[in-house]
Amino acid sequence: MAITRDDVLKALAGVTVDAAGTSLPASGRLSEIVIDPSGRVVFSIGIAPPEAKTFEAVRQAAEIAVLKLPGVKAALASLTAERGPSSSGSGAAPRPAAPGGAPQGGPRPGPAVPGVRHIVAVASGKGGVGKSTTACNLALALRAQGLKVGLLDADIYGPSVPKLFGLDRKPETVNTPQGQRIVPLNGYGLAVMSIGFLISADTAMIWRGPMVQSALTQLLREVAWGELDVLIVDMPPGTGDAQLTLAQATPLAGAVIVSTPQDLALIDARRAVTMFRRVEVPILGVVENMATFVCPHCGGTSHIFGHGGARHEAETMGVPFLGEVPLNMTIRESSDAGRPVVAVDPDGPQAAAYRAIASALWANLSGGAGPRPAPRIVIE
Repeated sequence: MAITRDDVLKALAGVTVDAAGTSLPASGRLSEIVIDPSGRVVFSIGIAPPEAKTFEAVRQAAEIAVLKLPGVKAALASLTAERGPSSSGSGAAPRPAAPGGAPQGGPRPGPAVPGVRHIVAVASGKGGVGKSTTACNLALALRAQGLKVGLLDADIYGPSVPKLFGLDRKPETVNTPQGQRIVPLNGYGLAVMSIGFLISADTAMIWRGPMVQSALTQLLREVAWGELDVLIVDMPPGTGDAQLTLAQATPLAGAVIVSTPQDLALIDARRAVTMFRRVEVPILGVVENMATFVCPHCGGTSHIFGHGGARHEAETMGVPFLGEVPLNMTIRESSDAGRPVVAVDPDGPQAAAYRAIASALWANLSGGAGPRPAPRIVIE
């Protein structure tokens, strides 16, 4: 028998949200209910930011209630908060940016990830610029500095981290005082998690926005990350729903933007910077990937995608430039083989480029005041 929306609402009618006994469906806080053909039910609960701690128990009770329905294989509930338009009427109201793109002003309340000191998003405005390879090697370069580092692959539709690390097994789960948690896999000393570990390599993730939001929330908050100095989040390309979900639900220390030097990529990188600024996430720096090609036969250099464009763009936008990575066959071959260049050739010239970027990034992070509260999305 197929699960219906009415079935879910009846189950949720037994979940109350306040001392007066108001049911979740009657509270007006319930989002659209999405029912996947496989038996997965996804929905969200609207809250004000100060209610996050109180409503966590409601969220868990709602998941348990829906899981009891016959035919339900999984229930994914998330808490969502929105901020109304600013008093100026623009709806955008970011605080003034300090040098480097970090917003100024007092902190706002937001949930943190226990044990994780800094969460850094590695993002791009478009695909194909080497963002995942950069995130992977950047995380390994931070670990080479003696830091405890994790890597979250947040690209639900096109996870790359399993391939980059040569990992194809499913993670285990463990019971904790906070509930059941997924144990991340070990990738060259990193705590690594990806949706790609939970599905077969040829599975197409045909999910709507609410399902993606809940999956990202679970990958972030229901994983036993342990104590980490830095959690690198490999963001999906673009500036859409998944990016906004992570910016809203995560206390990001900041974002690193990856771009190639040519104008077409820089246009999209600029959009990524604008998006993060609109949700008040500091820009920790820009990385120019595929900057220079050195011929392995003659030693001559070629700027196949141009050179210096990302540096110039960073200067124009007033954000730090972290460094550049060459267009190199060794990086490509090691990535395809699941053997990241920083891990397998730590003393080579390619690894040196990532180490320099990691050093600049850590200097930006360690000079700050620690994790920042999660921003709330501006609704225009």
